[in-house]
Amino acid sequence: MLRKRCLTPGGAPLILLVCHLITALDVPLDLQQPPTLTHQSPKDYIVDPRENIVIQCEAKGKPTPNFSWTRNGTHFDIEKDARVTMKPNSGTLLIDITGGKVEAYEGVYQCTARNEHGTAISNNIVIRQSNIFLIIKFIYLEGSPLWSKERVDPILIQEGNSLILECRPPVGLPPPIIFWMDNYFQRLTQSERVSQGLNGDLYFSNVRTEDTRNDYICYARFNHTQTIQQKQPISVKVLSMDAINETIAAFLNDTEFYSDSPAGERRPTFMIPKGQTSNKLVLRGHMLKLECIAEGLPTPEIHWRKESGELPNKRTFHENFQKTLKIIDVTEADAGLYRCIAQNSLGSVHHIINVTVMASPYWITEPKNLVLAPKETGILICRANGSPDPSITWLMNGIPIENSPKDLSRKVEGDSIIFSDVQTGSSAVYQCNVSNEFGYLLANAFLNVLAEPPRILTPTNQMYQVIMNNRALLDCASFGSPIPKINWFKDDQTSILDGDPYVIHDNGTLEIHVAQKDNNGKYTCIAMNDLGKAENRVQLEVKDPTRIIKQPEYRVVQVAGKVIFECKVKHDPTFTPTIMWLKNNEELPDDERFIVGEDSLTIGEVTEIDEGTYTCIANTSLDKDSASAELTVVAATPAPAIIYDRPDPSTDLELTDERERSIHLTWTPGFDHNSIIQKYIVEYEDGLHEPGVWHYLTEVPGTKTNAHLKLSPHVLYSFRVVSVNEVGRSQPSYPSRQYQTAPAAPDENPSKVEGAGNEPDNLVITWETLTGIQSNGPGLQYKVHWRQKDVDDDWTSVTVANVSKYIVSGTQTFVPYEIKVQALNDLGIAPEPSAVVGYSGEDLPMAAPGNVRVRVENSTLAEVQWEPVSPKSVRGHQKGYKIYYWKERSVFKRSRRHVEKKILTFSGDKTHGKLPGLEPFSLYKLNVRVFNGKGEGPPSPDEQFETPEGVPSAPAFLKILNPMLDSLTLEWGAPSHRNGLLTGYTLEYQPINNTHELGPLVKIIIPANETNWTLKNLNYSTRYKFYFHAQTSKGPGNIITEEAVTIMDEAMASRQVDIATQGWFIGLMCAIALLILVLLIFCFVKRNKGGKYPVKEKEDAHPDPEIQPMKDDDGTFGEYSDTEDHKPLKGSRTPSNGTVKKEDSDDSLVDYGEGGDGQFNEDGSFIGQYSGKKEKETAEGNESSEAPSPVNAMNSFV
Repeated sequence: MLRKRCLTPGGAPLILLVCHLITALDVPLDLQQPPTLTHQSPKDYIVDPRENIVIQCEAKGKPTPNFSWTRNGTHFDIEKDARVTMKPNSGTLLIDITGGKVEAYEGVYQCTARNEHGTAISNNIVIRQSNIFLIIKFIYLEGSPLWSKERVDPILIQEGNSLILECRPPVGLPPPIIFWMDNYFQRLTQSERVSQGLNGDLYFSNVRTEDTRNDYICYARFNHTQTIQQKQPISVKVLSMDAINETIAAFLNDTEFYSDSPAGERRPTFMIPKGQTSNKLVLRGHMLKLECIAEGLPTPEIHWRKESGELPNKRTFHENFQKTLKIIDVTEADAGLYRCIAQNSLGSVHHIINVTVMASPYWITEPKNLVLAPKETGILICRANGSPDPSITWLMNGIPIENSPKDLSRKVEGDSIIFSDVQTGSSAVYQCNVSNEFGYLLANAFLNVLAEPPRILTPTNQMYQVIMNNRALLDCASFGSPIPKINWFKDDQTSILDGDPYVIHDNGTLEIHVAQKDNNGKYTCIAMNDLGKAENRVQLEVKDPTRIIKQPEYRVVQVAGKVIFECKVKHDPTFTPTIMWLKNNEELPDDERFIVGEDSLTIGEVTEIDEGTYTCIANTSLDKDSASAELTVVAATPAPAIIYDRPDPSTDLELTDERERSIHLTWTPGFDHNSIIQKYIVEYEDGLHEPGVWHYLTEVPGTKTNAHLKLSPHVLYSFRVVSVNEVGRSQPSYPSRQYQTAPAAPDENPSKVEGAGNEPDNLVITWETLTGIQSNGPGLQYKVHWRQKDVDDDWTSVTVANVSKYIVSGTQTFVPYEIKVQALNDLGIAPEPSAVVGYSGEDLPMAAPGNVRVRVENSTLAEVQWEPVSPKSVRGHQKGYKIYYWKERSVFKRSRRHVEKKILTFSGDKTHGKLPGLEPFSLYKLNVRVFNGKGEGPPSPDEQFETPEGVPSAPAFLKILNPMLDSLTLEWGAPSHRNGLLTGYTLEYQPINNTHELGPLVKIIIPANETNWTLKNLNYSTRYKFYFHAQTSKGPGNIITEEAVTIMDEAMASRQVDIATQGWFIGLMCAIALLILVLLIFCFVKRNKGGKYPVKEKEDAHPDPEIQPMKDDDGTFGEYSDTEDHKPLKGSRTPSNGTVKKEDSDDSLVDYGEGGDGQFNEDGSFIGQYSGKKEKETAEGNESSEAPSPVNAMNSFV
């Protein structure tokens, strides 16, 4: 029986996010039970002689267990040794070794805990003293230092040769940690050329003159005793060829000289390991370390690969400049051949290491404590694995089970003990020992026979809180024998909570997959068995999540500027979140420039050191949310504004670490144009299947310039990189070199596999074919499998190529089939695909819906109900039902009309539907049909129904006839849709005056059989507005309106005749016009004839002061100046209308000639006409100066 426990802080709400299973059964300590070991020391106990020995052994049980120990297989009597004590109520031993010998207490110890119900035993605990102390004691007794004294001769070596400096530290338990330092305790720099091996020696692939020094010192650190010891310093001198000739004699007698020939460039050879191959044994779960160190010039590079597969990705590490391959947590799959390759420009060499993985025993099923009620049955299982296969031995109360008392209720079967019909006295502790040559496992598990009513172990009235949309777990830990059954109830409900969204686990915990607000409330769990029941109540509160709704954003700010990062949080109202800001995942600097507000961070007087990533974290007691943003600080300078642009393309694409399914790509970034590169997008081209087409592969953050790419088989890859910053994407880089992967069997099968027939006797299987890159190799084909579902038939299959469908003929109509489509190529077949269900072709349904019923709801709406057809008769996927309905005729008309059928569709398996938009007072018929993907089935028998009366439509027309002085006649047409029996018409009218105001409304009711109506006693010459509608018993219909005017009184009409239309008036106007025309012609002719006038009489009658006197000197008359304004002469008037009145003078200067050509008679009159010249000039000069006259106007029309 498993118990599921959640971590519950005392008095605090429970955060239901993480729970774990406690696999051992906890029996309440107030109940009788055999001993259970709760703590013991590790199997290997290395003793530090400076401290006392503490061998732990703790156990629980009722009655309280008694403890005893064995040492080296015999009873260890602690009473006889004053240095040994046992802690009260415990089996833990305390051994005081102060002033004593540690060796006296070395050995194999085992603890035993027993009470009246059984005996539990511990592992064998091996007590050993650290070897370093034995060495120290032995060597210092001899008067020698820790490191055995040896003569360390100076080493003279030619430049370019390889060299090994041996360390050979003393053996320690545990082994010491080796490192090399100089006299100043500084670690020696290591590289691909110089490195330390796993054995502690220092290896030089080739030496250089800078390697010359006299303080190469090997140190050994013993962690268990916290001591460090050192070897004697080693002196190394590296000589060039010139130096060798000068110094070889001086060092020849007392130095060791490496190499007697010049050292030049050479291919690699291995310094360690030796030979072509080697073997390595490692235990499962341990760490595997393989080492290859090579010498050569230039310095070789080391590469590793596994011959029979790929290295485990997450467990493999390369150390010591690729010279050490480390695999942690080794499994059996790590066995095989490992090849290390050393390579330089002159060649390569390889070494193969055969790794064998063995395993000390490890648990598959560890035996657990078993509680049974009397008469019950149970089983203890002890299942383990190892390499070689381990053996299993059972003990009872520490004694081999074959030597224990016989028990008929117990049966041992290999790795299991089966108990049946147990009795109260059958309680005991059973031990399972699993061992092979590499180790052992020992497990205690008791059988406890109890009869106990249920008890709830969870605290009462526990409050659980969880964030909405998260999982909620309500605990109901219980104990009872027999095991109680757990039921849950919510609030005051009487029904058991089971099924979505609730799950009750075997341990009694109630799980709500996705907690929502409506899951708030009180919950009760009840535990019941044959002996009674117990219950407990808990409460659940579902809280709103904490979310940052306004996140900080990327900022660029100048030095000495100010920046504000926003962080607005939405949270549950019952919580008060705490807002914390981090810079680069660390606390903000203790600087007053950093001001943390309620929902913001302000940084004033920004400096360059403020650059970094700022993160806002909103915390509540249940959850948290975070958001980050970058701050970039730029120099404050009056220089032109920074120009931001897309990045330049990356360069120098390089492919390394080439594998069958992966490769490593590195590149050099292009200039970012003042905008930080946010990410790199890696694209690939498949030169085999889609040359010239680039596809997205992956992307990495802008802080990385390399990517580990996963590849597919049988692809000719080229890669390119696109850089992205805030401005946009760069141009793609130049492609990398091509890399082709080897073909392999397909990894995946076609997607979107479907089966659906297009004829009643076939099945069309379709799929989405694999792309070229998914094919993994040449010769791509598809193996199509099918068989009828729920029938014990074998699979039928066919192999096809270059198609995406296959038609199976001769099937039954609409039968389910299981379908699989599997990919294969020339190298093998893809994994087994999962089956999908499809159906053979559909046929028309065979049956019609039954028991069709109609319920009329109102004059325009009816509801139809029917019984569904059987699924078998549908013969396809039932899409729904269709109602065909049509109007036969109106109720008041017996004649049929053209039938226009209408269709309403109801999807799914609905068995009712409503018909809207019906016409009132009408007779309808309908039928119902089921339909599937193929079509419709037969119709149901026609059902007939009538709609009740409704209100009519507006009258067809309204006309105004025979308008008279005080009457009008109205004529109308009956409504086009009567929608019932007409009960009459309603006419309303009112006068409209000249200002468009409406007068009083008059209402008249007209019988239904009338089609015209005459209104009398109306006002003459008045406009009326009419409102007219029909009505049935259901009410009035739509209104039609019209306007009309009555005629005027005859006397008034005669007085108001338009004078402009009378004949006498027209004749009078024509006579007046003719007279005016004659007068105008006469005046024009009279003026142009020019009559003779006595000058003296004219001057006397019209003296003019403006006439100039004759000049005395020449006796001529004065002339009028041409430059004078064109004004009327004094003594004359020109009317504004341009006409010349009778009393006005006809004289003006235009009537006189100019110059001396004109002559006068003796009586002062003109003696002749104007000369032609003067007449012409006078006429031209007066065209613009004389006032317009009616004669001129008339001339213009002639």
